[in-house]
Amino acid sequence: MLFELRDVSLARGDRQIFAGLSLDIDEGATAILGPSGVGKSTLLRLLNRLADPDRGAVRFRGRDVGSLDPLALRREVALVPQLPALLPGTVADNLAFAAELAGRAVDESVLARAGLDATFAGRPADRLSVGEQQRAMLARALVQHPSVLLLDEPTSALDPEARDAVEATLRDLRGERGLSTVLVTHDPAQAERLADRTERLAAA
Repeated sequence: MLFELRDVSLARGDRQIFAGLSLDIDEGATAILGPSGVGKSTLLRLLNRLADPDRGAVRFRGRDVGSLDPLALRREVALVPQLPALLPGTVADNLAFAAELAGRAVDESVLARAGLDATFAGRPADRLSVGEQQRAMLARALVQHPSVLLLDEPTSALDPEARDAVEATLRDLRGERGLSTVLVTHDPAQAERLADRTERLAAA
């Protein structure tokens, strides 16, 4: 089992996001669907300890994530957020930062895997389009060689051609690296294309 959530509750101020949520996520590719505001993005943050539950347990391959070093966990379980959050500097600077955190050498071939050509390495991150930033975020995650990718609407700002290229990359990575993915998407058709199984969240 990749992730197990047991009786997880989480509130933000007066808003109850999860109330006693229990969920199993298998190795492989899982899509998370549900209406807006139901907590899909928050679920991803729980899986790599960018958020902690108020009550209940989250386990990663049988280990309680609360017992794991958060930075080590995030190298293993990399999040690609919906809203890009690149660091100042070039795309290459972003790759170098992520690679150093993971104790790995920079491998700029990840740019092509994310649908960017090699010329993007020298481009300032703040001059990229939103769609290009999303792909750079995917490359930054891949340079750490994670075993799990958490994908929060990873193609929401892409045109159909770029979306298809990123989806092809994700399918290839599964085959080549045995990468597991947890995909949050609003698009049931994308879930069908990229996931082995679908989980639906309901309001707390």
